[in-house]
Amino acid sequence: MPNVNTRDDMQPLLILNIVGLTPRHLGALTPNLAAFAARGTLKPLATVTPAVTCSVQATLLTGLAPSRHGVVGNGWYFRDVAEIGFWKQSNQLVGGEKLWESAKRRDPRFTCANLFWWFNMASSHDFGATPRPIYKADGRKLPDCYTKPASWRDRLSARLGAFPLFQFWGPATTIASTEWIAKAAMMAIDEQDPTLTLVYLPHLDYDLQRHGPDEAHPAVRQSLTDVDRVAGELIAHAQGAGRRVLVLSEYGITAVDRPLYLNRHLRAAGYLAVREEDGAELLDPIASTAFAVVDHQIAHVYVANPADIEAVRALLAAIPGVEAVWCGAERAVAGLDHPRSGELVVMADARSWFSYYYWLDDRRAPDFARTVEIHRKPGYDPAELFVDPAIRFPRLAIGARLLKRKLGLRALMDVIGLDATIVKGSHGRPVDDPTMGPLIIADAPNAFGGDVVRAEDVKQIALDIMFAAPAAAQDGVAAARADHLAVV
Repeated sequence: MPNVNTRDDMQPLLILNIVGLTPRHLGALTPNLAAFAARGTLKPLATVTPAVTCSVQATLLTGLAPSRHGVVGNGWYFRDVAEIGFWKQSNQLVGGEKLWESAKRRDPRFTCANLFWWFNMASSHDFGATPRPIYKADGRKLPDCYTKPASWRDRLSARLGAFPLFQFWGPATTIASTEWIAKAAMMAIDEQDPTLTLVYLPHLDYDLQRHGPDEAHPAVRQSLTDVDRVAGELIAHAQGAGRRVLVLSEYGITAVDRPLYLNRHLRAAGYLAVREEDGAELLDPIASTAFAVVDHQIAHVYVANPADIEAVRALLAAIPGVEAVWCGAERAVAGLDHPRSGELVVMADARSWFSYYYWLDDRRAPDFARTVEIHRKPGYDPAELFVDPAIRFPRLAIGARLLKRKLGLRALMDVIGLDATIVKGSHGRPVDDPTMGPLIIADAPNAFGGDVVRAEDVKQIALDIMFAAPAAAQDGVAAARADHLAVV
């Protein structure tokens, strides 16, 4: 049984980020979360554009729009090094004062544990853990994590085993990585007693992207059941340790059936250049006049020559499935008027999403296109969630490649297909139906005013909870504990 926190001047808080969770999902398949919402306050969360992990999390933690904190997507074109980069980990890329930094200004005793929220490295929080594979010189990628302090990694691995990296992302994703993160969070609460505990549970997001948001799909139903169980256990543990609890999500998944290939259009028009290497084609941003860095339903299009902007804009706007193209100051409409943004920002319609593919012949695709390779691809690739359906015996194919690696041979894990139409769920644009969008749930009734809560307001909401008047805070904890006894 965890120790109950006895602070009387700061109220400890757990913020639980369950990616992809929407009001529509609360019900029979999610009894713990539905009960938590029924006892507290549930509101739609008005998120930012792009509604993608890195941008939304940066807004939640700074209270700023992407135009101010600078995280304009999960990746962008880094003009200073002339490279496209996705899933960078340094917190130094996020502008603005973070939630824990604002809290520490109020009380230097404040501590924060950050469990798998992004930009976890080079950060000023006190305790942290994030995926960090071991990359061997022979090409192997071994599961591991990066922690602050470094010694915490050893304690986590000793108790929980190595972080299950290959269940965190890719075709082999399971509930195991989410369970590992939740157990690590419980350890943090018990051992470190942080004032603020940030926890990211990713599991639900996977099957919603694979199969779409309809809970009638068996895999989606199972994912909802599994993540509800893990979340319920973590909420109970946190409340037993005297924590208040906020549950939220970053975005909702919408059903899609039409991938759009902006880079192929740009290439056909002569704007995008490729470099040939060993028979394969690589997008060359340096030689390109214009290229798109795509991220779900939002794309940043970088145009080298200002004289080409209007022509490129007209080309993209004419593509069926493109809903909007913003240029220059117009990018403020989407909150993306920032130097890191492309000269053009493009948004898909509700049924469409952007694939990064730029080659015109699959035989010319680079070798990493058929692998799980989140850092080398010049755009987000949800096809990584699937084993290529053309592989007749996938387990045998994967096993054979793993055996070669164990024998010390080089083996490319080329088991990802190149058919983008297989993806059935996406996000990034504002949702048309709030019940299919992100949410926020507080553990107390009447916690929020208004019809919706803005993502920019979450930071202040958290500060108000943690620095509330002691009597009010203790009353909230007591009520939460009493209400939670019947759950899980």
